[in-house]
Amino acid sequence: MVMQMSRAVQDVVRVSAAAALGGFLFGYDTGVVNGSVPAISRAFAIHPGTLGFVIAAALLGAAVGAWFAGPFADRVGRRRVMLLGGLLFAVGSIGAALALGPLTLTYWRVIQGLGFGATSVMAAAYIAEIAPAHLRGRLGTMMQLAIVAGIALSLLISLVISEAAGLPHNPGRWRWLYAFEAIPGLVFAYLSTRIPESPRYLVEQGRDNEARAVLDRFEGGDVDARVEQIRRSSQGGGDRVSDDVRELRGPRLGLQPVIWVGILLAAFQQLVGINVVFYYSTTVWETVGFRPGQALFTSFITGLLNLAATVVAVLLIDRVGRRPLLLAGSTGMAVTLLVLALTFRGHVEGQPTRLGPVAGGIALIAFNLFVVSFAVSWGPVMWVLLGEMFPNRIRAIALAVATGVNWVANWLISATFPALASAGLPVAYGIFTAFAILSLLFVLRSVRETRGLQLEQM
Repeated sequence: MVMQMSRAVQDVVRVSAAAALGGFLFGYDTGVVNGSVPAISRAFAIHPGTLGFVIAAALLGAAVGAWFAGPFADRVGRRRVMLLGGLLFAVGSIGAALALGPLTLTYWRVIQGLGFGATSVMAAAYIAEIAPAHLRGRLGTMMQLAIVAGIALSLLISLVISEAAGLPHNPGRWRWLYAFEAIPGLVFAYLSTRIPESPRYLVEQGRDNEARAVLDRFEGGDVDARVEQIRRSSQGGGDRVSDDVRELRGPRLGLQPVIWVGILLAAFQQLVGINVVFYYSTTVWETVGFRPGQALFTSFITGLLNLAATVVAVLLIDRVGRRPLLLAGSTGMAVTLLVLALTFRGHVEGQPTRLGPVAGGIALIAFNLFVVSFAVSWGPVMWVLLGEMFPNRIRAIALAVATGVNWVANWLISATFPALASAGLPVAYGIFTAFAILSLLFVLRSVRETRGLQLEQM
Protein backbone atom coordinates (compact mmCIF):
# COMPACT_ATOMS: atom_id res chain seq x y z
CA MET A 1 0.00 0.00 0.00
CA VAL A 2 2.87 2.37 0.87
CA MET A 3 4.49 1.57 -2.49
CA GLN A 4 1.21 2.31 -4.29
CA MET A 5 0.70 5.60 -2.47
CA SER A 6 4.29 6.60 -3.14
CA ARG A 7 3.88 5.83 -6.84
CA ALA A 8 0.61 7.81 -6.94
CA VAL A 9 2.30 10.83 -5.38
CA GLN A 10 5.18 10.60 -7.82
CA ASP A 11 2.76 10.40 -10.74
CA VAL A 12 0.72 13.42 -9.69
CA VAL A 13 3.88 15.44 -9.04
CA ARG A 14 5.24 14.62 -12.51
CA VAL A 15 1.97 15.46 -14.23
CA SER A 16 1.55 18.69 -12.24
CA ALA A 17 5.14 19.70 -13.02
CA ALA A 18 4.50 19.19 -16.74
CA ALA A 19 1.38 21.37 -16.59
CA ALA A 20 3.16 24.01 -14.49
CA LEU A 21 5.58 24.60 -17.35
CA GLY A 22 2.76 26.75 -18.72
CA GLY A 23 3.87 29.25 -16.09
CA PHE A 24 7.49 28.79 -17.13
CA LEU A 25 6.65 30.37 -20.51
CA PHE A 26 5.57 33.63 -18.90
CA GLY A 27 8.49 33.63 -16.47
CA TYR A 28 11.01 32.98 -19.21
CA ASP A 29 9.51 35.78 -21.31
CA THR A 30 9.67 38.15 -18.33
CA GLY A 31 13.39 37.55 -17.89
CA VAL A 32 13.98 37.98 -21.63
CA VAL A 33 12.22 41.34 -21.55
CA ASN A 34 14.34 42.45 -18.58
CA GLY A 35 17.54 41.63 -20.41
CA SER A 36 16.48 43.09 -23.74
CA VAL A 37 14.68 46.36 -22.89
CA PRO A 38 17.79 48.58 -22.98
CA ALA A 39 18.91 47.04 -26.30
CA ILE A 40 15.45 47.36 -27.90
CA SER A 41 15.23 50.96 -26.76
CA ARG A 42 18.55 51.72 -28.45
CA ALA A 43 17.82 49.64 -31.56
CA PHE A 44 14.55 51.37 -32.40
CA ALA A 45 15.14 54.72 -30.61
CA ILE A 46 11.76 54.37 -28.86
CA HIS A 47 10.20 57.02 -26.61
CA PRO A 48 9.67 55.71 -23.01
CA GLY A 49 5.89 55.70 -23.37
CA THR A 50 6.05 53.81 -26.67
CA LEU A 51 8.61 51.39 -25.26
CA GLY A 52 6.29 50.55 -22.39
CA PHE A 53 3.43 49.81 -24.79
CA VAL A 54 5.57 47.62 -27.07
CA ILE A 55 6.98 45.57 -24.20
CA ALA A 56 3.62 45.22 -22.44
CA ALA A 57 1.69 44.33 -25.61
CA ALA A 58 2.16 40.65 -24.75
CA LEU A 59 0.14 41.23 -21.59
CA LEU A 60 -2.86 42.46 -23.58
CA GLY A 61 -2.59 39.32 -25.66
CA ALA A 62 -2.39 37.31 -22.43
CA ALA A 63 -5.60 38.90 -21.15
CA VAL A 64 -7.41 37.87 -24.36
CA GLY A 65 -5.87 34.41 -24.27
CA ALA A 66 -6.86 33.95 -20.63
CA TRP A 67 -10.44 35.09 -21.25
CA PHE A 68 -11.09 32.70 -24.11
CA ALA A 69 -9.11 29.79 -22.67
CA GLY A 70 -11.67 28.94 -20.00
CA PRO A 71 -14.77 28.62 -22.21
CA PHE A 72 -12.72 26.95 -24.94
CA ALA A 73 -11.35 24.40 -22.45
CA ASP A 74 -14.89 23.53 -21.36
CA ARG A 75 -15.56 22.55 -24.96
CA VAL A 76 -12.35 20.80 -26.09
CA GLY A 77 -10.55 19.95 -22.84
CA ARG A 78 -7.67 21.32 -20.80
CA ARG A 79 -4.89 19.52 -22.67
CA ARG A 80 -5.79 20.86 -26.11
CA VAL A 81 -5.84 24.44 -24.87
CA MET A 82 -2.40 23.97 -23.31
CA LEU A 83 -1.11 22.49 -26.58
CA LEU A 84 -2.43 25.46 -28.56
CA GLY A 85 -0.96 27.92 -26.06
CA GLY A 86 2.50 26.40 -26.31
CA LEU A 87 2.43 26.52 -30.11
CA LEU A 88 1.26 30.14 -30.18
CA PHE A 89 4.06 31.12 -27.81
CA ALA A 90 6.68 29.40 -29.97
CA VAL A 91 5.43 31.04 -33.18
CA GLY A 92 5.27 34.47 -31.51
CA SER A 93 8.83 34.08 -30.21
CA ILE A 94 10.26 33.44 -33.67
CA GLY A 95 8.28 36.36 -35.05
CA ALA A 96 9.55 38.70 -32.31
CA ALA A 97 13.13 37.67 -33.04
CA LEU A 98 12.64 38.66 -36.70
CA ALA A 99 10.72 41.90 -36.02
CA LEU A 100 11.63 44.80 -38.32
CA GLY A 101 10.46 47.59 -36.03
CA PRO A 102 8.25 48.53 -33.06
CA LEU A 103 5.00 47.75 -34.92
CA THR A 104 5.93 44.23 -35.99
CA LEU A 105 7.50 43.54 -32.58
CA THR A 106 4.23 44.59 -30.95
CA TYR A 107 2.26 42.21 -33.18
CA TRP A 108 4.40 39.19 -32.36
CA ARG A 109 4.46 40.12 -28.67
CA VAL A 110 0.65 39.92 -28.72
CA ILE A 111 0.85 36.43 -30.26
CA GLN A 112 3.27 35.38 -27.51
CA GLY A 113 0.85 36.78 -24.96
CA LEU A 114 -2.08 34.83 -26.37
CA GLY A 115 -0.01 31.71 -25.80
CA PHE A 116 1.16 32.22 -22.23
CA GLY A 117 -2.18 33.77 -21.25
CA ALA A 118 -4.00 30.59 -22.23
CA THR A 119 -1.43 28.32 -20.61
CA SER A 120 -1.50 30.28 -17.35
CA VAL A 121 -5.25 29.69 -16.96
CA MET A 122 -5.16 26.04 -17.93
CA ALA A 123 -2.07 25.16 -15.90
CA ALA A 124 -3.62 26.53 -12.71
CA ALA A 125 -7.01 24.92 -13.38
CA TYR A 126 -5.53 21.58 -14.42
CA ILE A 127 -3.29 21.25 -11.35
CA ALA A 128 -6.16 22.15 -9.01
CA GLU A 129 -8.44 19.61 -10.68
CA ILE A 130 -6.00 16.72 -10.75
CA ALA A 131 -4.28 17.12 -7.36
CA PRO A 132 -5.51 15.39 -4.17
CA ALA A 133 -6.71 17.88 -1.53
CA HIS A 134 -3.80 17.25 0.86
CA LEU A 135 -1.26 18.00 -1.89
CA ARG A 136 -3.12 20.70 -3.82
CA GLY A 137 -1.47 23.67 -2.15
CA ARG A 138 2.07 22.46 -2.71
CA LEU A 139 1.33 21.30 -6.24
CA GLY A 140 -0.47 24.56 -7.00
CA THR A 141 2.65 26.50 -6.06
CA MET A 142 4.44 24.71 -8.88
CA MET A 143 2.83 27.26 -11.20
CA GLN A 144 4.66 30.14 -9.52
CA LEU A 145 7.78 28.03 -9.06
CA ALA A 146 7.86 27.46 -12.81
CA ILE A 147 7.37 31.20 -13.42
CA VAL A 148 10.29 32.19 -11.22
CA ALA A 149 12.47 29.37 -12.59
CA GLY A 150 11.79 30.74 -16.06
CA ILE A 151 12.75 34.24 -14.92
CA ALA A 152 16.01 33.04 -13.35
CA LEU A 153 17.01 30.92 -16.35
CA SER A 154 16.30 33.62 -18.92
CA LEU A 155 18.15 36.23 -16.83
CA LEU A 156 21.14 33.87 -16.72
CA ILE A 157 21.00 33.45 -20.50
CA SER A 158 20.67 37.23 -20.90
CA LEU A 159 23.70 37.72 -18.67
CA VAL A 160 25.79 35.19 -20.61
CA ILE A 161 24.86 36.65 -23.98
CA SER A 162 25.41 40.16 -22.64
CA GLU A 163 28.92 39.41 -21.47
CA ALA A 164 29.79 37.34 -24.56
CA ALA A 165 28.27 39.58 -27.20
CA GLY A 166 27.98 43.04 -25.68
CA LEU A 167 24.16 42.98 -25.53
CA PRO A 168 23.75 46.31 -23.69
CA HIS A 169 25.79 48.06 -26.39
CA ASN A 170 24.89 46.06 -29.52
CA PRO A 171 21.24 46.64 -30.52
CA GLY A 172 20.98 43.47 -32.65
CA ARG A 173 21.88 40.84 -30.05
CA TRP A 174 18.51 40.94 -28.27
CA ARG A 175 16.98 38.93 -31.12
CA TRP A 176 18.69 35.75 -29.96
CA LEU A 177 16.95 36.05 -26.60
CA TYR A 178 13.53 36.00 -28.27
CA ALA A 179 14.47 33.21 -30.67
CA PHE A 180 15.46 30.94 -27.77
CA GLU A 181 11.95 31.37 -26.32
CA ALA A 182 10.52 29.07 -28.97
CA ILE A 183 12.25 26.09 -27.33
CA PRO A 184 10.27 26.04 -24.04
CA GLY A 185 7.07 26.73 -26.00
CA LEU A 186 7.55 23.63 -28.14
CA VAL A 187 8.59 21.52 -25.13
CA PHE A 188 5.43 22.52 -23.27
CA ALA A 189 3.26 21.81 -26.32
CA TYR A 190 4.74 18.30 -26.52
CA LEU A 191 4.32 17.59 -22.79
CA SER A 192 0.68 18.67 -22.90
CA THR A 193 0.02 15.71 -25.19
CA ARG A 194 1.57 13.30 -22.68
CA ILE A 195 -0.55 14.03 -19.61
CA PRO A 196 -4.07 12.70 -18.82
CA GLU A 197 -7.15 14.87 -19.18
CA SER A 198 -8.67 16.49 -16.09
CA PRO A 199 -11.09 14.07 -14.35
CA ARG A 200 -13.56 16.88 -13.76
CA TYR A 201 -13.68 17.71 -17.45
CA LEU A 202 -14.12 14.01 -18.24
CA VAL A 203 -17.08 13.73 -15.85
CA GLU A 204 -18.70 16.81 -17.38
CA GLN A 205 -18.38 15.16 -20.80
CA GLY A 206 -19.94 11.91 -19.57
CA ARG A 207 -16.65 9.99 -19.85
CA ASP A 208 -16.94 8.46 -16.39
CA ASN A 209 -14.75 5.41 -17.00
CA GLU A 210 -11.84 7.58 -18.09
CA ALA A 211 -12.40 9.84 -15.08
CA ARG A 212 -12.36 6.82 -12.73
CA ALA A 213 -9.05 5.67 -14.19
CA VAL A 214 -7.45 9.08 -13.63
CA LEU A 215 -8.83 9.40 -10.09
CA ASP A 216 -7.70 5.89 -9.22
CA ARG A 217 -4.20 6.68 -10.48
CA PHE A 218 -3.79 9.91 -8.51
CA GLU A 219 -6.16 9.70 -5.52
CA GLY A 220 -7.26 6.10 -4.97
CA GLY A 221 -10.07 5.33 -2.52
CA ASP A 222 -13.72 5.15 -3.54
CA VAL A 223 -13.48 6.56 -7.06
CA ASP A 224 -17.16 5.89 -7.80
CA ALA A 225 -18.13 8.18 -4.93
CA ARG A 226 -15.68 10.83 -6.14
CA VAL A 227 -17.14 10.71 -9.66
CA GLU A 228 -20.63 11.17 -8.26
CA GLN A 229 -19.43 14.04 -6.05
CA ILE A 230 -17.87 15.76 -9.06
CA ARG A 231 -21.03 15.23 -11.12
CA ARG A 232 -23.26 16.82 -8.46
CA SER A 233 -20.96 19.83 -8.05
CA SER A 234 -20.82 20.33 -11.83
CA GLN A 235 -24.55 20.27 -12.45
CA GLY A 236 -26.08 23.38 -13.96
CA GLY A 237 -23.12 24.30 -16.19
CA GLY A 238 -19.75 23.25 -17.41
CA ASP A 239 -20.27 22.45 -21.07
CA ARG A 240 -22.18 25.53 -22.27
CA VAL A 241 -20.57 28.94 -22.08
CA SER A 242 -23.90 30.78 -21.75
CA ASP A 243 -24.79 28.71 -18.68
CA ASP A 244 -21.39 29.40 -17.16
CA VAL A 245 -21.74 33.15 -17.69
CA ARG A 246 -25.16 33.12 -15.99
CA GLU A 247 -23.58 31.28 -13.03
CA LEU A 248 -21.17 34.20 -12.54
CA ARG A 249 -23.99 36.67 -11.96
CA GLY A 250 -24.79 37.83 -8.46
CA PRO A 251 -26.05 40.74 -6.35
CA ARG A 252 -22.79 42.69 -6.07
CA LEU A 253 -22.37 44.82 -9.18
CA GLY A 254 -23.68 41.93 -11.26
CA LEU A 255 -21.28 39.24 -10.04
CA GLN A 256 -21.15 36.68 -7.25
CA PRO A 257 -19.05 37.73 -4.22
CA VAL A 258 -16.55 34.90 -4.81
CA ILE A 259 -15.92 36.22 -8.33
CA TRP A 260 -15.11 39.67 -6.97
CA VAL A 261 -12.72 38.17 -4.43
CA GLY A 262 -10.96 36.34 -7.26
CA ILE A 263 -10.81 39.47 -9.41
CA LEU A 264 -9.36 41.63 -6.64
CA LEU A 265 -6.92 38.90 -5.63
CA ALA A 266 -5.67 38.73 -9.21
CA ALA A 267 -5.48 42.53 -9.56
CA PHE A 268 -3.57 43.20 -6.33
CA GLN A 269 -0.96 40.59 -7.24
CA GLN A 270 0.11 42.87 -10.09
CA LEU A 271 -0.74 46.33 -8.75
CA VAL A 272 2.03 46.07 -6.13
CA GLY A 273 4.45 46.35 -9.07
CA ILE A 274 6.16 42.96 -8.97
CA ASN A 275 6.53 42.59 -12.72
CA VAL A 276 8.04 46.04 -12.98
CA VAL A 277 10.89 44.49 -11.00
CA PHE A 278 11.34 41.72 -13.53
CA TYR A 279 10.66 43.79 -16.65
CA TYR A 280 12.57 46.92 -15.75
CA SER A 281 14.94 46.22 -12.84
CA THR A 282 17.98 46.34 -15.15
CA THR A 283 16.78 49.70 -16.47
CA VAL A 284 16.11 50.98 -12.93
CA TRP A 285 19.58 50.07 -11.72
CA GLU A 286 21.15 51.75 -14.75
CA THR A 287 19.02 54.83 -14.03
CA VAL A 288 20.47 55.16 -10.51
CA GLY A 289 24.09 54.73 -11.58
CA PHE A 290 24.83 51.00 -12.08
CA ARG A 291 26.87 50.00 -15.15
CA PRO A 292 24.92 47.81 -17.66
CA GLY A 293 26.76 44.62 -16.66
CA GLN A 294 26.28 45.34 -12.96
CA ALA A 295 22.59 46.09 -13.46
CA LEU A 296 21.95 42.83 -15.32
CA PHE A 297 23.94 40.78 -12.77
CA THR A 298 21.96 42.40 -9.94
CA SER A 299 18.72 41.42 -11.68
CA PHE A 300 19.97 37.84 -12.02
CA ILE A 301 20.72 37.63 -8.27
CA THR A 302 17.22 38.94 -7.59
CA GLY A 303 15.86 36.19 -9.83
CA LEU A 304 17.71 33.55 -7.80
CA LEU A 305 16.32 34.95 -4.53
CA ASN A 306 12.85 34.88 -6.07
CA LEU A 307 13.29 31.21 -6.92
CA ALA A 308 14.59 30.30 -3.43
CA ALA A 309 11.76 32.15 -1.68
CA THR A 310 9.18 30.41 -3.85
CA VAL A 311 10.60 27.04 -2.78
CA VAL A 312 10.01 28.15 0.82
CA ALA A 313 6.39 28.93 -0.08
CA VAL A 314 6.00 25.40 -1.47
CA LEU A 315 7.04 24.02 1.91
CA LEU A 316 4.82 26.35 3.92
CA ILE A 317 1.54 26.71 2.06
CA ASP A 318 -0.12 23.46 3.22
CA ARG A 319 1.24 23.87 6.76
CA VAL A 320 0.72 27.56 7.45
CA GLY A 321 -2.23 28.14 5.11
CA ARG A 322 -3.01 30.58 2.32
CA ARG A 323 -4.35 33.54 4.30
CA PRO A 324 -1.48 33.92 6.80
CA LEU A 325 1.05 33.93 3.97
CA LEU A 326 -0.87 36.66 2.15
CA LEU A 327 -1.03 38.81 5.28
CA ALA A 328 2.68 38.44 5.96
CA GLY A 329 3.53 39.13 2.33
CA SER A 330 1.43 42.30 2.09
CA THR A 331 3.05 43.66 5.24
CA GLY A 332 6.56 42.94 3.98
CA MET A 333 5.87 44.46 0.58
CA ALA A 334 4.37 47.64 2.03
CA VAL A 335 7.41 48.25 4.24
CA THR A 336 10.05 47.53 1.58
CA LEU A 337 8.30 49.52 -1.13
CA LEU A 338 8.08 52.51 1.19
CA VAL A 339 11.82 52.24 1.87
CA LEU A 340 12.50 52.16 -1.88
CA ALA A 341 10.32 55.21 -2.49
CA LEU A 342 12.25 57.14 0.16
CA THR A 343 15.65 55.90 -1.04
CA PHE A 344 14.97 56.93 -4.65
CA ARG A 345 13.63 60.35 -3.62
CA GLY A 346 16.54 62.16 -5.30
CA HIS A 347 15.65 60.83 -8.76
CA VAL A 348 13.95 63.31 -11.10
CA GLU A 349 13.40 63.32 -14.84
CA GLY A 350 16.32 64.31 -17.01
CA GLN A 351 18.90 64.36 -14.23
CA PRO A 352 21.41 61.53 -13.68
CA THR A 353 21.13 60.00 -10.24
CA ARG A 354 23.89 58.02 -8.55
CA LEU A 355 23.15 56.39 -5.21
CA GLY A 356 25.91 56.52 -2.63
CA PRO A 357 27.26 53.37 -0.96
CA VAL A 358 24.80 53.56 1.95
CA ALA A 359 21.73 54.45 -0.11
CA GLY A 360 22.68 51.91 -2.77
CA GLY A 361 23.01 49.17 -0.16
CA ILE A 362 19.66 50.06 1.40
CA ALA A 363 18.00 50.05 -2.02
CA LEU A 364 19.45 46.64 -2.91
CA ILE A 365 18.36 45.10 0.39
CA ALA A 366 14.86 46.59 0.26
CA PHE A 367 14.47 45.65 -3.41
CA ASN A 368 15.33 42.02 -2.76
CA LEU A 369 13.28 41.80 0.44
CA PHE A 370 10.31 43.06 -1.54
CA VAL A 371 10.81 40.22 -4.01
CA VAL A 372 11.14 37.70 -1.17
CA SER A 373 7.96 39.01 0.50
CA PHE A 374 6.07 38.58 -2.76
CA ALA A 375 7.59 35.20 -3.60
CA VAL A 376 6.58 33.54 -0.32
CA SER A 377 3.04 34.89 -0.48
CA TRP A 378 1.16 36.60 -3.30
CA GLY A 379 3.20 35.03 -6.08
CA PRO A 380 2.25 31.37 -5.51
CA VAL A 381 -0.76 31.78 -3.23
CA MET A 382 -2.83 33.70 -5.78
CA TRP A 383 -2.49 30.89 -8.33
CA VAL A 384 -3.38 28.28 -5.72
CA LEU A 385 -6.45 30.19 -4.51
CA LEU A 386 -7.72 30.95 -8.01
CA GLY A 387 -7.40 27.29 -8.90
CA GLU A 388 -9.36 26.08 -5.88
CA MET A 389 -11.73 28.81 -4.65
CA PHE A 390 -14.40 28.61 -7.38
CA PRO A 391 -17.18 25.97 -7.57
CA ASN A 392 -16.63 23.19 -10.13
CA ARG A 393 -19.43 24.31 -12.44
CA ILE A 394 -17.88 27.74 -13.06
CA ARG A 395 -14.20 27.12 -12.33
CA ALA A 396 -12.88 27.36 -15.88
CA ILE A 397 -14.70 30.55 -16.83
CA ALA A 398 -14.29 32.20 -13.39
CA LEU A 399 -10.57 31.46 -13.47
CA ALA A 400 -10.45 32.90 -17.00
CA VAL A 401 -12.10 36.13 -15.81
CA ALA A 402 -9.78 36.52 -12.81
CA THR A 403 -6.65 35.64 -14.78
CA GLY A 404 -7.69 38.04 -17.53
CA VAL A 405 -7.88 40.81 -14.91
CA ASN A 406 -4.44 39.76 -13.66
CA TRP A 407 -2.97 40.24 -17.13
CA VAL A 408 -4.75 43.59 -17.64
CA ALA A 409 -3.39 44.85 -14.31
CA ASN A 410 0.05 43.57 -15.29
CA TRP A 411 -0.24 45.46 -18.59
CA LEU A 412 -1.40 48.66 -16.88
CA ILE A 413 1.55 48.71 -14.50
CA SER A 414 4.16 47.57 -17.04
CA ALA A 415 3.02 49.87 -19.86
CA THR A 416 2.91 52.99 -17.71
CA PHE A 417 6.08 52.43 -15.67
CA PRO A 418 8.63 53.90 -18.14
CA ALA A 419 6.67 57.15 -18.39
CA LEU A 420 5.82 57.11 -14.68
CA ALA A 421 9.45 56.51 -13.70
CA SER A 422 10.56 59.40 -15.91
CA ALA A 423 8.56 61.63 -13.58
CA GLY A 424 10.54 60.24 -10.64
CA LEU A 425 11.02 56.78 -9.17
CA PRO A 426 9.59 57.85 -5.76
CA VAL A 427 6.24 58.50 -7.44
CA ALA A 428 6.13 55.01 -8.97
CA TYR A 429 7.18 53.20 -5.81
CA GLY A 430 4.88 55.34 -3.68
CA ILE A 431 1.93 54.15 -5.78
CA PHE A 432 3.04 50.53 -5.38
CA THR A 433 3.26 51.07 -1.61
CA ALA A 434 -0.34 52.25 -1.50
CA PHE A 435 -1.52 49.14 -3.36
CA ALA A 436 0.43 46.88 -0.99
CA ILE A 437 -1.37 48.47 1.97
CA LEU A 438 -4.73 48.04 0.22
CA SER A 439 -3.92 44.39 -0.46
CA LEU A 440 -3.41 43.83 3.27
CA LEU A 441 -6.80 45.35 4.09
CA PHE A 442 -8.43 43.28 1.35
CA VAL A 443 -7.10 39.99 2.72
CA LEU A 444 -8.16 40.88 6.26
CA ARG A 445 -11.70 41.60 5.13
CA SER A 446 -12.46 39.24 2.24
CA VAL A 447 -10.14 36.24 1.83
CA ARG A 448 -11.00 33.01 3.63
CA GLU A 449 -8.81 29.98 4.23
CA THR A 450 -9.20 27.02 1.84
CA ARG A 451 -6.44 24.72 3.11
CA GLY A 452 -7.42 21.03 3.24
CA LEU A 453 -10.84 21.38 1.58
CA GLN A 454 -11.92 19.30 -1.41
CA LEU A 455 -12.75 21.35 -4.51
CA GLU A 456 -16.34 20.13 -4.23
CA GLN A 457 -16.56 21.76 -0.77
CA MET A 458 -15.77 25.25 -2.07
